[in-house]
Amino acid sequence: MSIGVAILGSTGSIGCSTLQVLARQRERFRVVALTAHSNAELLERQAAEWKPAYLGLVNGGKRGSGPGARGSGASCLVEAATHPDVRIVVNGIVGAAGLEATLAALSAGKRVALANKETLVMAGELVTRAAREGGGEIVPVDSEHSAVLQCTAGRGRAELARLILTASGGPFRTWPPERIAAATVAEALRHPTWKMGRKITVDSATLVNKALEVIEAHFLFGLEYDAVDVVVHPQSVVHAFVEFVDGSVLAQVGFPTMELPILYALTYPARVPDAGTRRFDPVAAGSLTFEAVAPETYPAYRLGRAAATSGGTAPTAFNAANEVAVRLFLEGAIPFGRIAATIARVLETGRPGAADTLEAVLAADAGARRLAREAACS
Repeated sequence: MSIGVAILGSTGSIGCSTLQVLARQRERFRVVALTAHSNAELLERQAAEWKPAYLGLVNGGKRGSGPGARGSGASCLVEAATHPDVRIVVNGIVGAAGLEATLAALSAGKRVALANKETLVMAGELVTRAAREGGGEIVPVDSEHSAVLQCTAGRGRAELARLILTASGGPFRTWPPERIAAATVAEALRHPTWKMGRKITVDSATLVNKALEVIEAHFLFGLEYDAVDVVVHPQSVVHAFVEFVDGSVLAQVGFPTMELPILYALTYPARVPDAGTRRFDPVAAGSLTFEAVAPETYPAYRLGRAAATSGGTAPTAFNAANEVAVRLFLEGAIPFGRIAATIARVLETGRPGAADTLEAVLAADAGARRLAREAACS
């Protein structure tokens, strides 16, 4: 019998890629639930093709008149994630909005194929506890964490010594800091190797995405922060290195595509044939280079690692401040250089507390967003 899948954020980059993967794996999976933020037109087209039992639109009301149950508002995310016919929830929502649905799915014993970085960053302790107590399972979709998972399959935590995540470096890797500070929205969205949503593309330009991934790796693989490194790898062919306690190092490689890690998250720990992804050719890959992360080029990355080390609600504040700053940048309200400055101001002003309850996390998130709006515009 086919496995029921819910896709949260089905009209976004991850959601559309997931549907492309599922289209080649129809004998193994069926789409039970789809949700979108506000792209009602694309959501209706997806519903017409996949005929899900549940359809949710967060912003825009209950649209359309097709078959199946329909929901609206933020609650539709939880309803889709906990649908009784769903076994796997693909969380492709951008930002903090994906947290409660992840917690609900894990508490209900579902597998969460997690592409929502912010979930573990905001509330890693709560999320891992929900999985442990509810019988759910977190399988990463990020290419870097998927790479680590593939390299560590069948290995115990005691065998791991260090992780090295790779970063493309974004579009500003070779720019001087003063030019980066004045970068336009169009320049920030011109990613050299990946095609992603607007927010994550800006996060790649600031390297905030790697700070978020370091925090994710800490919770996913149980390593201390000083055992998770990042190097810049412009070709985006090597997705991660894993060093074991005996000094051996394994790497996972492949041409840039999100479809492979999505498929692995759906089928883990098994591998299944798939004709849709480009096969690796080392000659075509060409020369592979690696560089240290330049602190003057990526000041927000340093701030994220500092927040991670501080612990508690500091990562929550870091994430919230970044979300506010990126939105203001994309709206043209602040320059690119103001993103890191806004994050710094919030982390300097705020006082991190314990992140042991959902209420505490949400309060820290709200407070940091308020501080970020004030700091960005002051």
